[in-house]
Amino acid sequence: MSSAGFAALPRAAVAGLRGSAIREVSELAATLPDDGRPPIPLWFGEAQAPAATYIAEAARAALERAEVFYTPNLGLPALREAIARELLALGRPVTPERVGVTSSGVSAVMLACQMMVEPGDRVVMIAPSWPNLTQIPSLLGASVETVPLHLRDGLWSLDLDRLLAALRPGTRMVLINAPANPTGWCIDADAQRAILDHCRRLGIWIIADDVYERLYFAADAAPSFLAIADTQDRLISVNSFSKAWSMTGYRLGWIVAPPSLMPHLARVIEYNTSCAPAFVQQAGIAALDAGPAPVRAMVGRYRDLRDLACDRLGAIDGIAAPRAEGGMYCFFSVAGCTDSLDLARRLLVEARVGLAPGIAFGPEGEGCLRLCFASEEARIAEACDRIADFMQAHPPR
Repeated sequence: MSSAGFAALPRAAVAGLRGSAIREVSELAATLPDDGRPPIPLWFGEAQAPAATYIAEAARAALERAEVFYTPNLGLPALREAIARELLALGRPVTPERVGVTSSGVSAVMLACQMMVEPGDRVVMIAPSWPNLTQIPSLLGASVETVPLHLRDGLWSLDLDRLLAALRPGTRMVLINAPANPTGWCIDADAQRAILDHCRRLGIWIIADDVYERLYFAADAAPSFLAIADTQDRLISVNSFSKAWSMTGYRLGWIVAPPSLMPHLARVIEYNTSCAPAFVQQAGIAALDAGPAPVRAMVGRYRDLRDLACDRLGAIDGIAAPRAEGGMYCFFSVAGCTDSLDLARRLLVEARVGLAPGIAFGPEGEGCLRLCFASEEARIAEACDRIADFMQAHPPR
């Protein structure tokens, strides 16, 4: 029997995946006529500047040494050791044996969920959230429930009691990204202890997305579940070189997991990507071997850029711009906005400023826009001026 009469459709979970509203805005930019004002692209979560030269040189030198073959599934021992040293210096007592190298931070999230999530499982997360965190468990057949952040005293805040109530018996895992994309919210150590104790009692897994932990404005690193958990806790930390070392295009990340999971992680990596490229892993070693000074300098610049963006945006009538506790974003609300995707399109077309629409981060983000301030001071200032002019021409109703 011929299959010509059957539609070529994927399984339902794939067919139901939503496209990225951020990409929708960025792709619109390519269609705009030239009006003498190049668009200011602040929609993606990446630094304007590339990774440091010594990082690129390490990758180039590894290529010249022909480091282009498979590595162990869990990564080069030297990189696993360097990651463990980095974490230990931040007060996270992790051994190299608990580290698995991945081909990006988002791959680390996928691998963690592949190990933990069964179809029909219940997963809880805090929202607004990076869309990948929501879509990956959904893709694997899980049911996702969100607990919203809310604004209190000018900052994004979590109702801890509401989160703990959502973590009821039968919940498989909770995903916590802090500092958070897009809000810049960060969880404190007391809340982490309360969540860890609660999850211990109920046997719930914690997946900690720690990608922005170094981009924290109150200390060298944000509070970490790794600092308070023991090796047998149901805790997986996922991380990446993309943000703290500006290595988005290198696609390199890592996982820290309990010792009992590491053989399983190696097999899951084997059947996904086999390993991260060897020459990229060498770039990761170079990034870590440079020590904390480059990251501290970057965080200092980001703090100034955050203040610039929040001060300028917050002075615009109709805009509330909470200060991020960490990360690289200003997630601000616009009075009267009920369609952030339409507003982002109009800002791009009329003001030539490219922002991420809040709806991209779930319904909890509607009415907001995300500006990535990991750029140059002049570019952020110009973007804020253009937004102010747009808002003056289109005052909130």
